[in-house]
Amino acid sequence: MQRSGRLCAVLIGAIAALGSAGSAERRATPVPDFSGIWTHPYLTGFEPPASGPGPVTNTARLPSGVSNFQQLIGDHRNPILKPEAAETVKRHGETSLLGRGYPTPSNQCWPGGVPYVFWDFLMQMFQEPHQITMVYRQGNELRRVRMNEPHRAAASAWYGDSVGHYEGDTLVIDTVGIKVGPFAMVDMFGTPHSPALHVVERYRLIDYGAARDALERNEKENFRPGAGNGADFDPDYRGKVLQLHFTVEDETVFTVPWTATITYRPNIGGWTEQICAENPREYYNDRDSAIPRAEKPDF
Repeated sequence: MQRSGRLCAVLIGAIAALGSAGSAERRATPVPDFSGIWTHPYLTGFEPPASGPGPVTNTARLPSGVSNFQQLIGDHRNPILKPEAAETVKRHGETSLLGRGYPTPSNQCWPGGVPYVFWDFLMQMFQEPHQITMVYRQGNELRRVRMNEPHRAAASAWYGDSVGHYEGDTLVIDTVGIKVGPFAMVDMFGTPHSPALHVVERYRLIDYGAARDALERNEKENFRPGAGNGADFDPDYRGKVLQLHFTVEDETVFTVPWTATITYRPNIGGWTEQICAENPREYYNDRDSAIPRAEKPDF
């Protein structure tokens, strides 16, 4: 019995040592440098997955086969949608078919939330040990991600409560508590969300060749505006790209979790700003946007 006890102690010690070595190895992995200005100048934005449940896509297509951004008709038959959510997407599509634009966070100058904000052409990331700051061009939308902390109880904010950590060469961001505003949606097709929305983002720097499949899916799905929009990339660039793979869950709205990607390339221009509230007139609807207004002055 004494020999058996010593053997168990040795085995436990060996296992603990292996675990400790593994933890040390994970800690030794250099933190990747995601800083800089990254561009994904495509509309409507998300890259569908190669297989499995994916986002709502546009049924209106240009002759080239890509999404017709001038007519947003979300596929309300996508099996990820529960009946009520499908009806909401269908209603937005019917408005678009009539030649009228419907309100979205971006055209009403409201915070877009996650993952809606991923449509933005430009994203700039700032890394600090305690915090990741992400800035998007449209209205200078800002996200702050607390590193290596738990979620705050009952947190609610326009971009949710985001906490992050590194898993080897991957930045993982977990977001809950995304506020439901008057124009709350997860995409440009009006797909709704509830307070239960949960989004997990995984950012990695990968070789161009490894991203080729996602880039090709993107070219087939999303429309790329012409030059002069303040966001562009070198078409001959073959270096590292920043790929965001994200998973969306909301049991109130979706039948299953679904995934998509955004593959960013280095922006070849500087940082440009588009401040929606400076020009709130909707020329396509001949009315002003419902921009956010304070209930009382803050001065």
